[in-house]
Amino acid sequence: MTADAHGSDLPSLLHPFARAAAPRASFVEIVAGEGAEVVDAGGRRYVDALGSLWYCNVGHGRPEIAEAVYAQMRQLEAFHTFDRFTNPTAEALAERLSALAPMDEARVFLTSGGSESVETAVKLARLAQDLGGHPERTVVVSRRPSYHGVTYGAMTATGLPANQRGFGPLLPDVVQVPHDDLEALDQLAEGQQGRVAAVIAEPVIGAGGVHPPRPGYLAGLRERCDRWGAYLILDEVICGFGRLGEWWGAVHFGVRPDLVTFAKGVTSGYLPLGGVLVGPAVRRPLEADPSTVLRHGYTYSGHPTSAAAALANLDLIEKEGLLGRAAGIGERLGEGLGRLVDGRHVLECRGTQGIWALGLAPHLDASVLRDALLAHGVIARPIGATALAFCPPLVVTGAQMDRCVEGTAAAVADVTEGGHAGA
Repeated sequence: MTADAHGSDLPSLLHPFARAAAPRASFVEIVAGEGAEVVDAGGRRYVDALGSLWYCNVGHGRPEIAEAVYAQMRQLEAFHTFDRFTNPTAEALAERLSALAPMDEARVFLTSGGSESVETAVKLARLAQDLGGHPERTVVVSRRPSYHGVTYGAMTATGLPANQRGFGPLLPDVVQVPHDDLEALDQLAEGQQGRVAAVIAEPVIGAGGVHPPRPGYLAGLRERCDRWGAYLILDEVICGFGRLGEWWGAVHFGVRPDLVTFAKGVTSGYLPLGGVLVGPAVRRPLEADPSTVLRHGYTYSGHPTSAAAALANLDLIEKEGLLGRAAGIGERLGEGLGRLVDGRHVLECRGTQGIWALGLAPHLDASVLRDALLAHGVIARPIGATALAFCPPLVVTGAQMDRCVEGTAAAVADVTEGGHAGA
């Protein structure tokens, strides 16, 4: 056990996206979960209004997934898929995902999570351009704001400067444009003179603040990629597996990608797993020469136990019709949050289907509001200082959504009337 300069005990666990000097007593210890609720060590129940971290689509405590994982581990807990080796569970998951993919004839590369998936998509895009006779196409275009992960390539693509600060030089030939500006993208491409390898975009920007695309924007990205010989990468780490009412945000918005990154909802977070759907435009150059070796992969690519969790999770989404739940979340939670917009403290409600955020006035700090909301039994996520995000499990009930709205209203009153809006 260590102690900070003020004598407070620090936990041995160095927490992600937290103050490194935060004392042990400042953390909320979650010990159990069921459906759309979790329980802390003191017995307080909360509505998990962000699906843990945008991922728990089927809810907590599903025995079907636990049993599938147990059965797989009893037979084969793990074995790598490098070179000549494979396992039937990873192969079955790849077949399932290929059948669900928003493009024809997709193959599936498996990873351990979203950041690895984005790294893989960027590498595959550049490699396919090189093998296809265009080694000059190395530029990857991303957007501001956006969130694509925390490994170096994914962090470079992320349009959140605070996430990049202090980590030194980033990946070269990654450039950004405003998230809703096709003209800025055209100007950038003109300046790059045929060097664009790929454009990466979230169908709905998630951890960058919850920003749905304006009508026609994603179709505009597709048209430009076709014209430039670039690949369209859709980052579906948050949007996939029912969050927007379809298996993929690409389907919801009617756009055909070349590469799709996924993670989170593929297992509902029960075990780490991610991947990339690889469409025919990228497959062709990778497969053209039978001697070409794909020198990329992770120790746990195709991990059979994680794949078993994913297959059980996909079964639940299908059997319980959870794709159809997103629209109801939009109607009840989205409309309820919209009623909190008062032009004074809450300036905006934005989102669609199963993903929402409140835009807050500058004097109302999102982290302070999140902390006040905990006292009302709801866990939401602050994004920067001026947005509070909601992305509950697809199994959330009407009463639980009402608790989110009522609790948020009470928390705003607590903070603003108590004079701690910017504390």
